[in-house]
Amino acid sequence: MITWNNLDTLESFKELSKVGRVDIKEAMSGDNGAKRVKEYNIPMAEGFTYNFAAKQVDADVLEALAKLAKEAQLTEKFEALYNGAVINTGENRLVLHQLTRGQLGDAVVADGVDKRKFYVEQQERIAEFANKVHSGEITNAAGEKFTTVVQIGIGGSDLGPRAMYLALENWAKKNNTFKMEAKFISNVDPDDAASVLASVDVAHSIFILVSKSGTTLETLTNESFVKDALKNAGLDASKHMIAVTSETSPLAKSDDYLAAFFMDDYIGGRYSSTSAVGGAVLSLAFGPEVFAQFLDGAAAEDKLSKNADIMENPEMLDALIGVYERNVLGYPSTAVLPYSQALSRFPAHLQQADMESNGKSVNRFGEPVDYVTGPVLFGEPGTNGQHSFYQLLHQGTDIVPLQFIGFKNNQLDTDVVIQDSTSQQKLCANVAAQIVAFACGKADDNKNKNFEGGRPSSIIIGDQVNPASLGALLAHFENKIMFQGFLWNVNSFDQEGVQLGKILAKKVLAHETDGALKELSDMLNI
Repeated sequence: MITWNNLDTLESFKELSKVGRVDIKEAMSGDNGAKRVKEYNIPMAEGFTYNFAAKQVDADVLEALAKLAKEAQLTEKFEALYNGAVINTGENRLVLHQLTRGQLGDAVVADGVDKRKFYVEQQERIAEFANKVHSGEITNAAGEKFTTVVQIGIGGSDLGPRAMYLALENWAKKNNTFKMEAKFISNVDPDDAASVLASVDVAHSIFILVSKSGTTLETLTNESFVKDALKNAGLDASKHMIAVTSETSPLAKSDDYLAAFFMDDYIGGRYSSTSAVGGAVLSLAFGPEVFAQFLDGAAAEDKLSKNADIMENPEMLDALIGVYERNVLGYPSTAVLPYSQALSRFPAHLQQADMESNGKSVNRFGEPVDYVTGPVLFGEPGTNGQHSFYQLLHQGTDIVPLQFIGFKNNQLDTDVVIQDSTSQQKLCANVAAQIVAFACGKADDNKNKNFEGGRPSSIIIGDQVNPASLGALLAHFENKIMFQGFLWNVNSFDQEGVQLGKILAKKVLAHETDGALKELSDMLNI
């Protein structure tokens, strides 16, 4: 039987707190470091390797983490999730984003529907629609092909799909699968929609409105902005727009759209890149076959997350180490640092996925917890970040655990040799150097040039960013977040924290304000 207990009530967590600390500076120096780098590896799907040599763990810590995973029933809880248990207690919902890319266990039936069949059906409908757009069977009113797709959505309807599109854009061009340019409108700031519309030919653009409820204020505002632009261009908006929504929303059967593709309440926005939310824009941009490869990569990584042995489950181990760093070692934040320009927006997506999921101060039952939960997460691609915030990471007063992502090969296979090495070799040299520099530091009598070291990191190493590897990488972080939520005993699948501001904003717009809110409204000329 599964039991949901707070982290600080688990005996294994109390034991973990007493395990001797690892001096990572000593552990990563000389022969010790070479031995750790060789041994502290776990294979992932799609050729990835998770290397945690520079983390503050050893055999004793790993043994304690394994006990924690067992007592916290991480494997059993994941099994309950993918078999259709009501894991989202805040909204009394199932959690089924893994089901969009494969079936890990039993058939899941909800609302009288086999949900795996439902998700596959939507993928097939999207594929058929995308193929008709690419072939010219579906065209604009003038019978001309659409050349651009614009996604209108915010939060998970924007961050994930945008990050995935940017990650694969150059790969698709190199591999002759690039079908349509994609743009994204998310911010209710009118400058966002205006700048995107100014950059595209609206007569040859198809717009995707993404709103599960069909009532999201920012999204509907931007839809009106787009419809106004189409009208001003003498175009029929209904011939240029499709919807991704729920079957019960007002958008589902509206004549305002060429087609509607469906999602449901069992997939949160930040977990929706492998659903119709990501499927429509990515299939239109790159073709349904590329989106299918992306799903296959995610499914392969999901299978690894089923393993009970933490040394064969990279997501679970990554999650456990993160909780150890947060709750025992006391580190308040973490940085995700991809050494690939293709992943330029991946940290922004993970920022939402992680902080919206585990930024909670009450447990699954609404009771306050007496320990810290999700860390502040941030990041930028290397080597850009090295010339930005790495100063604080190396010599600041806070220790920030680091999660590097590196690739042996670049996407475009275009490079030059400068000073006896290629640009890709220089990129990889930088990430290797940073790991050792953070861990080992450098002594100097000039304290301004002294590096204390002892700063932990891990690295996920892959061959190249492609659809399948991107899917695996996405699934790794989604499942890491899930396991950490299980450990903290929080509900990682609702987001009540975003609601209060929305409610107050509506009061401001209705001029139903007093006190500070009224004064601020007046100052902003609302």
